[in-house]
Amino acid sequence: MNKKTLTITSFALFSLFFGAGNLILPPLLGFKSGDSWWLVTLGFCLSAVLIPILGILAHARLQGTLFDFAKKVSPTFSLVYCYLIYAIAIALPSPRTASVTHEMAIQPLFDSSSLLTSLIYFALVFVFAINRSKVLDIVGKLLTPGILIILLLIVATALGTLDFDFSTSELKHPLSDGILEGYQTFDAIGAVVVGAVIIISINIKDKTASYETKKDLIRKAGFWAGLGLLLVYAGLILTGALFSDVFASDITRTTLLSGISTETLGSTATLFLSLLVSLACFTTAVGIVTGTSDFVRARFNDSNVAYRITALFGCLLGVLIGQFNVGYIIAVALPALMFIYPITIILILLNVVPEKWASPAVFRWVVITTIVFSIPDFLGTLGFLVPYHYLEWLPLAQFQLGWILPAVVAFMVGNIK
Repeated sequence: MNKKTLTITSFALFSLFFGAGNLILPPLLGFKSGDSWWLVTLGFCLSAVLIPILGILAHARLQGTLFDFAKKVSPTFSLVYCYLIYAIAIALPSPRTASVTHEMAIQPLFDSSSLLTSLIYFALVFVFAINRSKVLDIVGKLLTPGILIILLLIVATALGTLDFDFSTSELKHPLSDGILEGYQTFDAIGAVVVGAVIIISINIKDKTASYETKKDLIRKAGFWAGLGLLLVYAGLILTGALFSDVFASDITRTTLLSGISTETLGSTATLFLSLLVSLACFTTAVGIVTGTSDFVRARFNDSNVAYRITALFGCLLGVLIGQFNVGYIIAVALPALMFIYPITIILILLNVVPEKWASPAVFRWVVITTIVFSIPDFLGTLGFLVPYHYLEWLPLAQFQLGWILPAVVAFMVGNIK
């Protein structure tokens, strides 16, 4: 492993993580948090940086596919979990990248339809996905540096020109609000999906690399990508907090980001922002479609036909769902996230702890417990009346995180038994 390979892999990993949600969520979160921006940043980075990077560390240990994350529960459960993850990924965050690109990068410059944007956008995604062996190099060498430069320009200008005066926070529970908003980045799901993309890309580039060499490369790349995400998220949240008195309180996520860009970059903001949004969203869509296609190919005996059909289907689905506005896609995603995210977090953690503490029995105990105690939050987001008074004795239940303590207890009891 040389420094060039590490740099390219780190950049590629950062870029595959950093997409639509990562760009539009932090500024509004900071805007609402005001003087509590640091608490929100802590919560957001717990779910959108720490957990995803632990997911990459788990991939470094497993060096397999998403199926390996949950197979200790049971092969059947793992297969169902994989299909759920990939279905959610290509149905929600992937189309959302096209929707964000249209609203923020295309619509301000051209009077064109969202359908035309989605068609061109996912045609390019399909081209990248088909050229599978070049994905890591193109994303790592060309696209990520552009994303980072523009982000740093926006954040550095805001921090260098504004007074550090904050309004009073609108959020009652800034820490837990930050954690839950971090769900919307899909970064924990991204970790288990794009981590597999990185593994396969490394194997394609160097078939002779040893297990330890690949493990070292993935772990170091995960650290640098995580550090990049941490700095960018903190910068965007702080920037949003500094603008809390500048814009109307009911401003949307995309309008706020556009406004901040105009205030910091002036007349060139539209062009810079269009480029930033397009690059950030595009790399994530490529990662999702490629990861999903890799999984289906593996299920069909490494069939390239299955890979191409899946990539085409993922892009067509992206075109259709990409017609909805960003706010609608985020709202629709919430129930799915409240159910699948706790399970994903638990599987990541179980695959990181020493194996002597994560036997198949422990996996089953903890995952089943997590599913059971996640159901009230899931039903609540669907509008069903949930008898919370039965669970109010649980710490964190009022923050929609009531599954955490039961999962910890299940982990301890499972190990004791």
